[in-house]
Amino acid sequence: MAVPAVGASASVPAPTTPAATAGATAAEISTRDRVTQLLLERGATTAAQLGVALGLSPAAIRRHLDAMLADGDVYSREQVIRGSRGRGRPAKVFMLTEAGRVRCGTHHYDNMATAALRWIARSGGPDAVEAFAAEQVSALESRCRAAMEDAGDDPLARAEALAGALTAEGYAANATTIASGGQLCQHHCPVAHVAAEFPQLCEAETAVISRLVGTHVQRLATIAHGDGVCTTHIPTQPGRVPSGNPVTTVRTDR
Repeated sequence: MAVPAVGASASVPAPTTPAATAGATAAEISTRDRVTQLLLERGATTAAQLGVALGLSPAAIRRHLDAMLADGDVYSREQVIRGSRGRGRPAKVFMLTEAGRVRCGTHHYDNMATAALRWIARSGGPDAVEAFAAEQVSALESRCRAAMEDAGDDPLARAEALAGALTAEGYAANATTIASGGQLCQHHCPVAHVAAEFPQLCEAETAVISRLVGTHVQRLATIAHGDGVCTTHIPTQPGRVPSGNPVTTVRTDR
């Protein structure tokens, strides 16, 4: 689960999309952000020009552009050449789509959220930051609880329902059964940069997950701390034996 940035809803897309980040390394994500910035600055640009500017081989820049095309962040058209030109088809130029431009703006939400939380920390101290974090997740908790109304009392079944509720909110979530209980994973966090400085956001999320599944849980990894996925462990309850089969897999990161 992830909380929305200050002044932004949970549906505001992150600088890179779940589909792009699902199988990408941190270096690849950083390169795609640099490609996006260049396209924002230059407008229509060829793959060769992007490769030269970033010091990437034609194959490497093509890989990034193909991923961004698949995610709907860029589109291409033939380069317009005025006057005479040589043989062969004109080179393609790449441009940001409207969605890609909107995604660029989310960096400003990150900066604003971080600045706001720093002000809150200076003015009210750690308790004020914790109260703010709890307030931010309260609306999402209410919506998820309503969506889980028929999930029953079993924590693993509730984790399955929570994964579905989070997916309906636009997050890439899945729940699985493992030998020691269950795991709830969130593959996308729109405020990871903010949470890296203010772990109270992650702590508030963990508390929400615990309340929603109805048992103590343990956060094992977070995107904010550099992990690829936010992973929450749900221990086996006394008298319950996990089947070893997935409870469900509900994702939006494809």
